[in-house]
Amino acid sequence: MHGMISKPPETAKNIATSRVVLLLLVVMTGIAPISLYMLVPALPVLATNFGSDISIAQMTVSLYMVGIALSQLIMGPLSDRFGRRPVLLGGLALMVAASVGCIFAQTLPQLIAARFFQALGGAAGMVVSRAIIRDIYERDRVASMISLVVAALMIGQMVSPLTGGLIETAFGWRAIFYAITIAAIIVAIGIAVALPETRRTRAAGSGFRGDVGMLIRNRAFVGYVMCQVLASQIIFTFAGGGPYIVVTQMGRTSAEYGAWFATTGFAYLVGNLLCVRFAPRHSLEKLIWLGLGLQLCGSLLNLLWSFTGWNEAPAWLFGTQMIVMAGNAFVMANSAAGAISIRPEAAGTASGAMGFLQQGIGALMSQFGAYLGGHSATTLPLTSAVLAISLLCACMMIFVVPRREVVVSEELIERAEEEEGGMM
Repeated sequence: MHGMISKPPETAKNIATSRVVLLLLVVMTGIAPISLYMLVPALPVLATNFGSDISIAQMTVSLYMVGIALSQLIMGPLSDRFGRRPVLLGGLALMVAASVGCIFAQTLPQLIAARFFQALGGAAGMVVSRAIIRDIYERDRVASMISLVVAALMIGQMVSPLTGGLIETAFGWRAIFYAITIAAIIVAIGIAVALPETRRTRAAGSGFRGDVGMLIRNRAFVGYVMCQVLASQIIFTFAGGGPYIVVTQMGRTSAEYGAWFATTGFAYLVGNLLCVRFAPRHSLEKLIWLGLGLQLCGSLLNLLWSFTGWNEAPAWLFGTQMIVMAGNAFVMANSAAGAISIRPEAAGTASGAMGFLQQGIGALMSQFGAYLGGHSATTLPLTSAVLAISLLCACMMIFVVPRREVVVSEELIERAEEEEGGMM
């Protein structure tokens, strides 16, 4: 047991209350997803300018998401081995170079390729930020800090499509990449100046293979990761099927769908803010169960409305889904905190594996949700799928994650090591 948990470096304790570091965590987490959404309003313009079909222009988004998924699988283990700062700065350097490539792209395939590398570099901040949070905060504060960062990120993501649209209208689509390049350079300078290295001291002989082996053999890690990943699939599935239900089944406009879907994002934001408030006073396990309860109640109600036909109106469908999303915020933040706390010196590897599964499976579940919404005459298939995922999510906590009393905490490990040292 000795050497499995190392104490955070002294610099980590000193920066835990720094507002500058908190701001850096937000911007390094958000630069990749915000860059994704900024380009979305310009897709029709890209298709026109390059003389291509809109489905080809869409690849600047779909391959960008592939880049995000692969980045998390790569950057997390690298940050455990070489440190958080070098990986962050290297990732942002790649993002800057790729963004310059986007500016000077002369064909759509060139732009698509540059976007892939832009995501590959920029998404380093998404995975490494969670590892840094685990480095500098105690286990019981990790969930609240993740929620705070996500809450700030949600606000940024809500305004990024509008920002991208305004930039494109005023200056053209290439100006979007000028803005992204400048933002990436500013974030890199901030990290170089204000963020010290936070990686924990690793035990002698430990490495990627050892970290992965220990993590996948740990029931608690597997349970927390699957709980977090399954909770995220509720978002992907509903987002995939929602447009078809509202526009095709209900006969509403795409603009109205966008307005209704924003309500679920608002509920998720509120859930994260509540998690920030409750996390310091309650264990992450209790908060996960609170979130699971809200997810299940909202899913059951939506299924009931499907049988009665009430949620053929958007207010019923999205009103109940807001309950699901508020609970979803509790589940995702706290299960992520639990997963990266199993082996803190391998927090990057744990965060990367979780992010890769979330994005990779999410791409499939989004297509699945679109199939359910587009090939049915009622909301029943989609609401049934959301309930099934909610039940699977709860099963992870019931049957996979050990009870709290059998999960060894850092405090107990450190106490045991102290007693062992006294006996020697």
